[in-house]
Amino acid sequence: MSRKRLGITIYGCGHDEAVLFRKMAPRFGVIPAITDAAVSEANIGLACGNRCISVDHKTKITNSVLFELSQAGVMYISTRSIGYDHINITCAKNLGISVENVVYSPDSVADYTLMLMLMILRNAKSIISRADVHDFRLHDTRGKELRDMTVGIIGTGRIGTAVMDRLRGFGCRVLALDHCPKTFINYVPLDELLGQSDIVTLHVPLNADTHHLINRQRIGQMKHGACIINTGRGSLLDTEALVPALESGKIGGAALDVLEGEEGVFYFDHRKKPIENKLLLQLQKLPNVLISPHAAYHTEHALGEIVENTIVNCLKFERRKQYG
Repeated sequence: MSRKRLGITIYGCGHDEAVLFRKMAPRFGVIPAITDAAVSEANIGLACGNRCISVDHKTKITNSVLFELSQAGVMYISTRSIGYDHINITCAKNLGISVENVVYSPDSVADYTLMLMLMILRNAKSIISRADVHDFRLHDTRGKELRDMTVGIIGTGRIGTAVMDRLRGFGCRVLALDHCPKTFINYVPLDELLGQSDIVTLHVPLNADTHHLINRQRIGQMKHGACIINTGRGSLLDTEALVPALESGKIGGAALDVLEGEEGVFYFDHRKKPIENKLLLQLQKLPNVLISPHAAYHTEHALGEIVENTIVNCLKFERRKQYG
């Protein structure tokens, strides 16, 4: 007798993701039901009959949607992201739904973080903007070299550690902060890290303890002219406090791949639509700020691992349910 194939509903699935899911699914004995629409009360029916679903990180899943999913028999959500701040884990647990993230190589985000550091140190935004309009004069302010910098890494999990590994090749001084220190890294308290670092880069998960980790008070503790890099989550950084600090020169520059209020803006074409996020518009006007649309993870290699590990996560959950 042949083994019953596992059904998984894949929500918010882009075209390239769908291609890989369809390619990999037969190898794992999985039948994917794929939609490009984010999970909502309107399309809960697509999950009927499947205990496992996969969601993207781009849309917040409301508690009412979680309730409807539980009513439809869903018992497991695999989010195709490392962070899962878009899902109320406590609510899901109370409804009998397990939630897990997908682990993939940290190299995509680590590479991107280093790229942003180098771009902000070399005034890349202004240089490229001038060249685009055929103004090929050099920037009025000379760039800085990474080897002369002290870099403070907040969060030394897989991504933070990968960033640190890359920094060794540049010869800069590295300070670190983490709730689980590793003995071979130069760990210091947060106020010391902020006061000594020329660049501060954020790599901690977003939760109640880390929301606005870098706020007005902590920006005040930072070295004058220091730069901030954020490839973690937008709300790690108090954007309202950041803008005046950038305008005054207290903060010398910021490279932000994530932003508070990015939902409904990032991943959409707004060339003919107004953007209501006033802080985003203010930031984009500043010559010392780089904004990218939550793109650090967006590589072919990472996608392959995300898709495969999504399927593996669901299979492991089913195995646990079957064998207890």
